[in-house]
Amino acid sequence: MKIRRFEDIPAWQEARILTKAIYTISAGGQWAKDYALRDQIRRASISVMSNIAEGFERRADNDYARFLAMAKASASEVKSQLYIALDQGYIDEIRFRELYERCQKVARFLGSFTRSLKKRTRDA
Repeated sequence: MKIRRFEDIPAWQEARILTKAIYTISAGGQWAKDYALRDQIRRASISVMSNIAEGFERRADNDYARFLAMAKASASEVKSQLYIALDQGYIDEIRFRELYERCQKVARFLGSFTRSLKKRTRDA
């Protein structure tokens, strides 16, 4: 599959789904009143999408790989914050696992994409 725009990138598509889920779940209940956690997890999920898009526009594989690494780090930040939400009773174990797995999926896509960029750079 040829990637012509950042919206074509599977990792970005998954990150978009993750961000929507984070916004939805953090908008209600006690979580909505925990402004610090709510805002931080939202910013982290936004960062995943944004770094993928920004890196794509850089057009240099080394720069792009750096932005993908930042996106992957932000996905880990979301996972850590999900533990806080779980521990505070804002989400149940089932919802935690669903969101955690979505983060893992994004991270796997990013890892694969980064490896292919680095390989392409070495082979060039």
